[in-house]
Amino acid sequence: MKILISLVISLITISVHADNIGYYTSKTTIDNNYPFSDAVTVGDILYLSGIIGETNGELVEGGIVGETHQAMKNMQVILKQHDLDLSNIFKCLVMIDDISQWGLFNSVYIQYFNRPYPARSAFGADGLAMNASFEIECMAKIPR
Repeated sequence: MKILISLVISLITISVHADNIGYYTSKTTIDNNYPFSDAVTVGDILYLSGIIGETNGELVEGGIVGETHQAMKNMQVILKQHDLDLSNIFKCLVMIDDISQWGLFNSVYIQYFNRPYPARSAFGADGLAMNASFEIECMAKIPR
């Protein structure tokens, strides 16, 4: 019976936290009338929307290397708005336009993340926003 009561209390606690959703939308996203939030918090998880290597509405120069550096900087700006940094990231999803550039992407990615690296999934994708070389979305743990 104690186990059942504990389970019910845990489920109630989880659903209460899940109902507390927060949205973060940057001035750039608002000014460009993008139809998404830059990040959403649900409980103690921050979900970052897909990020590309752009600044001021334009892709940066340098192909996938330049774009990856800029995307990581863009990610850090969003994380900082929530008093987080890259060490709070635990999962990433990478969409890459030309899978043959995977090694170039990884050469930059490992400059920003330390071991143990976040869990990560990746796939080739065609037609990314603004003709970007890649897009990355991540999840971060918010310490309580």
